[in-house]
Amino acid sequence: MSWSCPYNWFKLAHSVCSSSSESRPVQLCVMLQCFNRSSCQRTLSAVFISERYFKEMSALQEISQNVRSMKQLDYSALARRANQIKEQLRQKVKKPYKDVIDVSWGDPHRAGVKPLSFVRQVLAACLYPQVMSSDKLPVDVKQRAQSLLKECVGGGVGSYTATAGISEIVHRVSEFITRRDGGVPCHPDNIYISPGSQWALQNIFKVLVNGEVSPRTGVLIPVPCYSTTSLSIVGLGAVTVPYHLIEEQGWELQVEELQRALESAKGVCNPVALYVVNPGNPTGLVQSRKSMQEVIRFVSEKRLFLLADEVYQDCVYGEESKFVSYKKVLAEMGPPLSDTVEMASFHSASKGFIGECGLRCGYVELVNLDPAVLKYIYNLFSIDSCAPVLGQFALDLMINPPKPGDPSYPLYSEETQHIRTTLARNVKRVFEVVNSLPGVSCQPVKGGAFAFPRLQLPPKAIQKAKEMEMLPDLFYSLKLLEEAGVLVSPGCEYGQKEGTHHIRFCITTPEDTMEELLRRLTSFHTQFMKDFS
Repeated sequence: MSWSCPYNWFKLAHSVCSSSSESRPVQLCVMLQCFNRSSCQRTLSAVFISERYFKEMSALQEISQNVRSMKQLDYSALARRANQIKEQLRQKVKKPYKDVIDVSWGDPHRAGVKPLSFVRQVLAACLYPQVMSSDKLPVDVKQRAQSLLKECVGGGVGSYTATAGISEIVHRVSEFITRRDGGVPCHPDNIYISPGSQWALQNIFKVLVNGEVSPRTGVLIPVPCYSTTSLSIVGLGAVTVPYHLIEEQGWELQVEELQRALESAKGVCNPVALYVVNPGNPTGLVQSRKSMQEVIRFVSEKRLFLLADEVYQDCVYGEESKFVSYKKVLAEMGPPLSDTVEMASFHSASKGFIGECGLRCGYVELVNLDPAVLKYIYNLFSIDSCAPVLGQFALDLMINPPKPGDPSYPLYSEETQHIRTTLARNVKRVFEVVNSLPGVSCQPVKGGAFAFPRLQLPPKAIQKAKEMEMLPDLFYSLKLLEEAGVLVSPGCEYGQKEGTHHIRFCITTPEDTMEELLRRLTSFHTQFMKDFS
């Protein structure tokens, strides 16, 4: 063994540290006494590394098996590589592109969409009330900020609020839901404002999942589905029961497929809930009223809890598409369904035209739940005290924007209309360009924030991906990032029908960004198909 080699020092130190012998401290001392100063330094480094390694291994053994079952997202490796490329670009490393276009998130501001002026003005005034003495802020902005601050217990954004949220905002959320649903009543006691809709969804999962029973709890989820949802279910020790959306029919949700999924769960788990996303992520589906009625009858018959993720309700583009909430459809179906189907619906200030993802705020409305269960949900939500106050303000501004006649209304109307027009044009351009590429097809995006095109990859590309121990659409996404500077999410992240491959990218971007993205994608894909034909 060469003692000048640091790796050999590490192996020796590793061996000593892994020993259970009582003489281990003596062995270490002998090592330190036998070699010169520089060698000792190498030895100590190796020892510290090895000791830390074993402590980490010991801690890992104590981690819940449910958590260990959560697979690492394929997107994580892509994101790390994207950050490395961005750093290389900052250091003037030559690339065939000048920047990375990141459309892997449903984050409008990250993608370049400008925040709404009214929202940011009110939030600025709430954070620093002294600016309200300025004549640069519209009168209604100042009035709104003053009103919101008065509703805070401490008179400012730095104080805790009630667990369910600021009482007045909770009541306004209730009024918003009633307006949205055409007068269907909504009680404030059934609403909880949360640090994002996903946080609320995870807490409802905790109520539904019983980790001490056999067979384990099951939750029906769509395929494809936003990956965080499935990870949350697995992390709680439950089982995901996938039902496939029908791509060839615009990612339609069919009750026959729900029935098939339920049958497949027999002997595996006990399904207790059905999770639906409308408008869809990543599919862009907007459910019809008829489809929603069929789903409601299904959950009633099978005695399943309905989880309706409706965070993209303001993002609808299809000419014949219209968002209708599950609660409204349920109410219209009348008793006994409207009185018995248990449901939770979710909305967020992260999506739609407001797009304030970083402020982390959403809400859940609970329908037809037993008061005894509501008590436990309240206790569970109380663990984190309250949602961020600025997020609660943003939520309030989303559901109660400026009205005609308000000083801020003209600019607000102009900005929101610009976003609507931009998204409509992006949807049209994505459909035209993507479907013109060889081996690519994309269903019409009727709602939501993403396109989810399907890739017919050449056999040579699939074989190359296999050799690199990657799934084909991850391989494609990595090549797209490396060669064109476009960061998308691979379809394998969301689940997909076996033998199919997809990518997902955000459409809530400025038009010039989308045009550049489509130009790069076209150029890359054309060359990719030539290289692997």
